[in-house]
Amino acid sequence: MDTSKKVYIAGPLFSEGELDFNKKLRDAVAQKGFPVYLPQEHTEDTVDMRHEHKQNYIFQNNVEIIDDSDIILAVLDGADVDSGTAWEIGYAYAKGKMIFGLRTDFRTMGSEGMVNLMIDQSADAIAFDIPGVLEIFEQYT
Repeated sequence: MDTSKKVYIAGPLFSEGELDFNKKLRDAVAQKGFPVYLPQEHTEDTVDMRHEHKQNYIFQNNVEIIDDSDIILAVLDGADVDSGTAWEIGYAYAKGKMIFGLRTDFRTMGSEGMVNLMIDQSADAIAFDIPGVLEIFEQYT
């Protein structure tokens, strides 16, 4: 496993549950030795920041970190993937980054599968729990 690869965690970060899950995911990946960037801890994406017209700062900061990262680990939970996460996946795909998905949500999209086909086809691998994500890291890095 090449633990020098930088990991960017993409996922929703708007509820206490989402924030806590993202930290749990960060901790699991970091315990394997990977440097992890978690936007909720570094971009100050709050209502106050948005009202202060600092959206461009948040956007540019995250784009730069994605550019500097080797792997995007995307949380794919929800009835549909969070729109910001979907953008980060698309941007990372266009940049040739490795993309790992994590879908703990058992809802399906019907005949399309677990997630939108564009998200599914952008990912190098998708796991269904944190131990599965760690196995993906062992297999692909």
